[in-house]
Amino acid sequence: MTEASLPPPLPALHPSSALFLDFDGTLAAIAPRPEDVHVADWVVPTVARLHAALGGAVAIISGRPLTELDRLLAPLRLPAAGVHGVERRDAQGRTRVQAGSLPEDVLRTAEQLLARYPALQLERKPSALALHYRGAPHLDDVCAHAMLAAVRPYADWVALIGKCVVEIKPRRASKGNAVREFLESAAFAGREPLFIGDDATDEDGFTAVQAAGGTGVKVGDGPSGARCRLADPEAVRRWLEAAASALAPLAVAGVVR
Repeated sequence: MTEASLPPPLPALHPSSALFLDFDGTLAAIAPRPEDVHVADWVVPTVARLHAALGGAVAIISGRPLTELDRLLAPLRLPAAGVHGVERRDAQGRTRVQAGSLPEDVLRTAEQLLARYPALQLERKPSALALHYRGAPHLDDVCAHAMLAAVRPYADWVALIGKCVVEIKPRRASKGNAVREFLESAAFAGREPLFIGDDATDEDGFTAVQAAGGTGVKVGDGPSGARCRLADPEAVRRWLEAAASALAPLAVAGVVR
């Protein structure tokens, strides 16, 4: 890659920033199974420092349910959007869930694939499901084609193709919509947003923050509409720790938005 083609450096966080963070592939390396994810020792204290320094304007935007995020990030209970925005908890701790009944034949298709290919993993979520094929990546086309065909008749539902996963969720729930809702709330309004994520499912989050004058940050390789890049979760760690250290003196000095 030539110097001219390098992505621009990330903007510095400042007291009037808002920070949105994906979880898997961003704060933690992707595991073979969702339940096997390892949260490194740096994650909770660093995110807690950023949450304090940014006046609470830090939110987790993830495909995981809120209950899992709270368990993995305990004792933190941050503003968060779970299941790609199906669930959302605001800065005051109030939770809203976009309830919906998954079409039975979509679930049946996923179960039939699981019965035929035991290496697959079916994960049920609130008003959603995820069919993982990380244990059988050669089944990517099989899973994608079957689930896309199953959901096609249902205008209110959509299939997301992520890293070795097909997720089915309500169309109205998205990471982009979750980010926009946060940016309209008192704790986040008027701030310069930055969203860090690693997957195709984060792209509408990048679009939302960049439309609001902020920055999307893609973790890893692959096409993206994000303006900036970080190489991997280790690079995310270094950047977040440096940002927390740079913000700490400003917080102590009482610098405000």
